[in-house]
Amino acid sequence: MQSTDTDIAATIAGRPGVQRVPSPKLTLFIARAFLTPAECTELVALIDAGRRPSTVADYNGDNAFRTSETCDLDGANPAVAAVEARIAAFTGLDPKHGEPLQGQRYAIGQEFKAHTDYFEPDGPDFARFCSVAGNRSWTVMVYLNETEAGGATRFKAIDKIVQPETGKLLAWNNRRPDLTPNPSTIHHGMKVRAGTKYVITKWFRERPWGW
Repeated sequence: MQSTDTDIAATIAGRPGVQRVPSPKLTLFIARAFLTPAECTELVALIDAGRRPSTVADYNGDNAFRTSETCDLDGANPAVAAVEARIAAFTGLDPKHGEPLQGQRYAIGQEFKAHTDYFEPDGPDFARFCSVAGNRSWTVMVYLNETEAGGATRFKAIDKIVQPETGKLLAWNNRRPDLTPNPSTIHHGMKVRAGTKYVITKWFRERPWGW
């Protein structure tokens, strides 16, 4: 059974070295060195081998809204399985509620404009993506490298900018205390100005992942 958001927040906050971003608008945590440089290098190679153009839900007509590439990482790969298990242990989130781990790659000029990770309940793609497992509850993202310039993540509602750093984890709750989607989680994967940016993302759902 999935723990409550309060329990999950308390679990993450209790980990050594974790910083909770002070804001009443959203629950956001940062943890440095969650993954080792060697683990990050292995995941970067997997992303490079399997990348494809990223897609968006509720397409808004802006072809430049998300210009990155995505890789669906194979949970049968020992490196991927180890990272997924560590994320679940670190957060207290039930792995049964987790989507398959994804990797993203951003080349120079690529970005993901300001967006939320949950699916809009009145959006045209809501039923398609949420009929089985429900909406996204938590996001866990890990930077796999440092860019030469650009590529930060900006949380617009609190004007918080997080710079890429090898192995750094971000975790946030996509919901308000009443379990409705929290628009203050809007964030922007800012343009890479020099170098290439790699991240992995693990999303968790309201119900077990049953696809």
